[in-house]
Amino acid sequence: MLSSFRRTAQRRSSNFRAISTFSPPKLFDYDSITRTLSVADAISSVEDAFARLAENKVDVPLPMHIGVDETSAAGPGDCHIKGGYISGTPTFTVKLACVSFTKNLEKNLPTGSGIFVVVSAETGAPLGVFQENRFMTDLRTGAAGAVSMKHCSSDHHDDVGFIGCGLIARNMARAAAVVRPYKGFAYAMDGAEQFCEDMTNELGMPFSVVGSAEELCGASDVIFTQTPGAAPVLELPWLRPHATIIASGSDQPTKNEIPSEVMAAGKYVSDLTKQTSRVGELRTAIKEGVMTEDDVYAELGEIVNGSKPGREGDELIVVDLTGTGAQDAAIGQVAWDKMSNM
Repeated sequence: MLSSFRRTAQRRSSNFRAISTFSPPKLFDYDSITRTLSVADAISSVEDAFARLAENKVDVPLPMHIGVDETSAAGPGDCHIKGGYISGTPTFTVKLACVSFTKNLEKNLPTGSGIFVVVSAETGAPLGVFQENRFMTDLRTGAAGAVSMKHCSSDHHDDVGFIGCGLIARNMARAAAVVRPYKGFAYAMDGAEQFCEDMTNELGMPFSVVGSAEELCGASDVIFTQTPGAAPVLELPWLRPHATIIASGSDQPTKNEIPSEVMAAGKYVSDLTKQTSRVGELRTAIKEGVMTEDDVYAELGEIVNGSKPGREGDELIVVDLTGTGAQDAAIGQVAWDKMSNM
């Protein structure tokens, strides 16, 4: 009996040793990523991801949030974990994004960082780790802005405003330029002048600073908002009747950019309703009793794939972008396709 047991154990041990292991994932550093990828690379893949999401062909779990409270040893900061798989594609992506680590400024470090892990959908083995420090996140967010502008504004809506002038605003501006030429306006507590100078030089289109958010709204057909705060940045009377608002600042329960009355005044479009109702602008409108999930006109993917029309006339449209795992999966695939042979 013991001899038989030993022979079985030896066979199992031999079989185990014969199994090959996976190659380690490739590591791509920040400089390589920023030299290689652009927001233009992401737009078509993100547009397709939204369409597939509306067709229930993307597995997107709800985001995971880790809050790091401020102590003598750590914080303050937040970590967001998102991911997704688009059916039929060769990879899926898991992303870890860290934000608001404000003490990093004392160390001359950025307040945010992050990695994308691109995984083989065939074997489940990690293929690449992209140390993107939110660069790829900002690219896919900008791409979502372009998709929103394309489908929810008219071709002649070429006055475009930016409330908030950080890194996301720059990618929104670049992505919008892929949709159509436009005249840009900018307002921010800090950085608007540099934003306008840089975008004018880079895109070859005029950008100008305005004195207030109210002035910007009055001058703009399309308004991109990308601020980190918890207070609304515009008001309903300031808006042109046909304005398209593309809001991307709210991605956690503490944030809010758009007043509930603005949300309820026209078509409200979510990137993913189960997400915007928890961490997006819709959360505030639901909390205040102004809207319910039944008041969502459409998810963006339904407009992209033609299930519902986008802009039909001079109606107000609000697009709520909280960032979906479908977008992360899309830009992860693009990054792997472009960089895997480097």
